[in-house]
Amino acid sequence: MAFLLRRCSKLSLRNALMKTFSDSVRLRILPSASCMFDEAVEIKLSGLTPQQHVELQSNLRDDKGVVFKATATYQADEKGEVDLSRQPSLGGTYTGVEPMGLFWSMRPNVPHSKVVKRDASSPLHYHIEASSGGEVLAKETNERHFTCPGVRRAPVTDGRIRGTLFTPPGEGPFPAIVDLYTLGGILCEPRAALLASKGFVVLALALYGYQDMPKKVDKIELEYFEEAVIFLQKLPEVKKTGIGIVSISKSGEIALAMASFLPNVKATVCLNGSIANVVFPLHYKDIIFPPLTANHERITVTKSGILDIRDALEDPIVKENRASLIPIERASSNILFVVSEDDRNWNSAYYAEQACNILKEHGKTNCEVVSYPKAGHFLEVPYMPHYPSGVHAAVGQVVAFGGETKVHADAQVDTWRRVQAFFRKHLQSPDGPLKSAL
Repeated sequence: MAFLLRRCSKLSLRNALMKTFSDSVRLRILPSASCMFDEAVEIKLSGLTPQQHVELQSNLRDDKGVVFKATATYQADEKGEVDLSRQPSLGGTYTGVEPMGLFWSMRPNVPHSKVVKRDASSPLHYHIEASSGGEVLAKETNERHFTCPGVRRAPVTDGRIRGTLFTPPGEGPFPAIVDLYTLGGILCEPRAALLASKGFVVLALALYGYQDMPKKVDKIELEYFEEAVIFLQKLPEVKKTGIGIVSISKSGEIALAMASFLPNVKATVCLNGSIANVVFPLHYKDIIFPPLTANHERITVTKSGILDIRDALEDPIVKENRASLIPIERASSNILFVVSEDDRNWNSAYYAEQACNILKEHGKTNCEVVSYPKAGHFLEVPYMPHYPSGVHAAVGQVVAFGGETKVHADAQVDTWRRVQAFFRKHLQSPDGPLKSAL
């Protein structure tokens, strides 16, 4: 009993000291501690002693229980203040003046993990803590939302279609987008939810392994994606001016196939995608695109023991491999290729270059390429932590995805701006520009 009393006394003293720190030091997230996920915030500290060194730490726990953390050391100015928008980090997971460094520089406690957010109708919580000399000075939480007020989220089970539909506030009609994610068939909602918050109806579409869908597949049928386009077009809140497609990685060639064969696809975004079919045979009616073959002798191993598969696939432009090539010369859709020059998954920059060459050879100018030197494969929404390596669904082992963290973070912000502008330009109705309901 005496021991417990002594311990309680020590805890009370420590809590009292921490409360004193909390009363004197203030951590603020501006303009608000609650914001949209793609919005930058300002982080400021006040009440420190002049020139005091302070460590800032951020952490979040994703839906799989993986914890992501970032750290940075700052020195207060002569007023005892720290402002991340004007003062440099002296060390940690990033250095220099980086207002959002505590977000994009996060690293997982489970190696080769990416942030998983299954239900984008709820926010992610970033817990930020300031400490000095081992004592916690102040804490605050940044609540980052994927949906703005009024956005509606609805699970979709229509025929074979499985996914989640996000609808902007208001009556519409709105332009519509099919959001395709990557190999593994998983449903990924954050990008779709954010696009809905910008005034688009968005269907995040599952491929396989979701709900009652087959866990594994041995072929991909383009008719499934055609059904998704038809489903969107029938919705009363959707404009009848054509559908947009946004894709990344493996879903890139599916998006290009949709643009090539489906007449109502008007705008297509491929983020580090391929121009040839890979992994599974792709079927559409009586046409079959075999998967592009790989040369495993071209797989290398990095210094850290991770596989580098960038050059494993055969060249789809070579005559003997052209059966796998998506016939994009058929496409009337406008196409935006966004590529990273340090993409270690495959040579997406080369694929985009060849795609534009093919279109030009057929007298078409509906192709646009944006390239980011030193960025990696997984271009996610702004401020999402970098995912430089992970288990590849087709390879079954950890592979490098590439990218320098800071450059990759900047590329994600710029890509997001360009994707929105591209869809607004090409999915607007003939009688005027898109008017957001936000």
